[in-house]
Amino acid sequence: MASVLLRGFVLGFVIAASPGPIFFLCLRRTLTRGWLNGLVSGFGVATADGFYAALAAFGIGAVTSMLVGERRWLALIGGAVLVLLGLRTLLERRDSAQVAERAADANASGLTWAYLSTLGLTITNPATIISFAALVATLGIGVSGGILTPAVLVLGVFAGSAAWWSLLALFGAALRARVTPRVVRGISTVSGLAIAALGVLAVVSTLLSG
Repeated sequence: MASVLLRGFVLGFVIAASPGPIFFLCLRRTLTRGWLNGLVSGFGVATADGFYAALAAFGIGAVTSMLVGERRWLALIGGAVLVLLGLRTLLERRDSAQVAERAADANASGLTWAYLSTLGLTITNPATIISFAALVATLGIGVSGGILTPAVLVLGVFAGSAAWWSLLALFGAALRARVTPRVVRGISTVSGLAIAALGVLAVVSTLLSG
């Protein structure tokens, strides 16, 4: 079981570490709102990774097929939300309004939003379920040998994904303590542009492929 746990950990870590809009979003939140907000945002992604890993590992074909079948709409929704998040980042004021935003994000509702937003964005990314389905099939892990093996795999995937986002939150927190507010604003602007651009790309590519 230790080898299955390790493979799941590596699988979750590698998929989470793939560059994408969620990386920029979590890094930006850490820089502007603190390490806890970035960490909770990352755990939303880890939860979605664990959910999709469970669907693939336990062979829940009906749900998997439904999600893959609706990947066009999921990609459109996810892309549109990314565009809105990117624009919101670019339009945010950097003075007293930002101070108020940080204070609001310190409470439970702010952390809940941080968690649910990244969870929703990852759930609406059809590439995630396809990636896990293919990799689990390659590993040859399923329910035929009981439920313990796939359960351990899912645990490893969640742990691996959570480990990556924890490292990113720590890196962002260390970076935040060493850079000037002007640099943080610049990084935040670049992140907003990247998030919006990737959202536009997702929407356009989905419409063209249809």
